[in-house]
Amino acid sequence: MPAIDPTSGTSALAQPAAPLSSTNTSPAFDREKVTILFVLGGPGSGKGTQCANLVRDYGFIHLSAGDLLREEQNNKESKYGQLIADYIKDGKIVPMEITVKLLEGAIRSKLNSDGTGKFLVDGFPRKMDQAIFFEETVCPSKSTIFLQCSEEVMRERLLNRGKTSGRSDDNEESIVKRFQTFVNTSMPVVDHFEEEGRVIKVSAEDSVNEVYENLAKALAEKGISPSK
Repeated sequence: MPAIDPTSGTSALAQPAAPLSSTNTSPAFDREKVTILFVLGGPGSGKGTQCANLVRDYGFIHLSAGDLLREEQNNKESKYGQLIADYIKDGKIVPMEITVKLLEGAIRSKLNSDGTGKFLVDGFPRKMDQAIFFEETVCPSKSTIFLQCSEEVMRERLLNRGKTSGRSDDNEESIVKRFQTFVNTSMPVVDHFEEEGRVIKVSAEDSVNEVYENLAKALAEKGISPSK
């Protein structure tokens, strides 16, 4: 899968991305200057809502992998629009070269003049190979926020959202596929980072405010404080 240039406004063929676990690659960004927090949780767990709170209080920049993919999908100049559309509709994971390149371009475009920045990467990584590839080629993450939520609660939230969202994947068939994909491919990512002591786990079944209060406490324990 060729990489794309997310900064150009159109998709362009480029050299294929470096192989996974290549010893010849180095991250594009310095982890001492760029702080990355992954935000994971099943579909409907409230990732976007909590990210908005963190942007407001902590000064993070919110990058949604799903939003970046949907923007690329709707870009008439993109060579990958239909491919992305098909993957999203089927509840499948878009090839990582596309997603990682979009994220790298978005980070680069929003860095401060001194090369620093704080980013929430929402809904990514969704597979172990994505996690490894991103950390080797873009930037190692500081931690992963994991919003725990039962399938029953998430299904109810998504079906309610689907009444007004207009999203092609907010329907019963796609929801079932997305749940299964998350359990099979994304939970191993959470488990891996948890073994490394890089997971901030919070229940997402309470009210929005209660979830955020618990998240703020968990962040404080990791030494992450609100912006002054």
